[in-house]
Amino acid sequence: MGDEARSAPSEDATDTEAVPEAVSEGAAEANTAADVPSVEQLQRERAEFKDLLLRKTAEFDNYRKRIDRDRERMIKHAGAEVLEQLLPVIDDLERALDVATGDDASGEDAYRRGVEIIHRQLLDLLRKYRVTPMDAVGSDFDPHIHQAVVHEPSTTHRDGEVTVELRRGYMLGDNLLRAAMVKVAKRE
Repeated sequence: MGDEARSAPSEDATDTEAVPEAVSEGAAEANTAADVPSVEQLQRERAEFKDLLLRKTAEFDNYRKRIDRDRERMIKHAGAEVLEQLLPVIDDLERALDVATGDDASGEDAYRRGVEIIHRQLLDLLRKYRVTPMDAVGSDFDPHIHQAVVHEPSTTHRDGEVTVELRRGYMLGDNLLRAAMVKVAKRE
């Protein structure tokens, strides 16, 4: 009876403990009922968040379209700027073509000088935009920067050496803009 007496609560103790539990359960229900928003409040919040989401989505879509328009306008403007700088070169080329070439050597020299001036202007314009010609003749063939169109047997050149440049290659900064079209020596 010693163990049973200790483990069984007395009726007085049970009643006093039940009262605080009932009070605390009622208080918890009152607190949670006040914390839980009504269905109308939840629907209102949901509508506000949905409206906010739609507005932010529209803002982002407008931003993306504006950036695309600005990028396109910049590309067009940059192209127009390059074309505008090419116009004086075309003018000089037309003047060179208008030069009367007669039988005298001075007319041919003037014509050649005019074409050389135009060539120099074009190269200067390309350099301004970091476009530089590549030197291919005498170098070893590199498939990354050369396009071999002919392999010709040669006893005077080493195997794989570029012997003739058919079309000049150009670099844009450190990147290849156009590969050089070349003839490559093939040792016999």
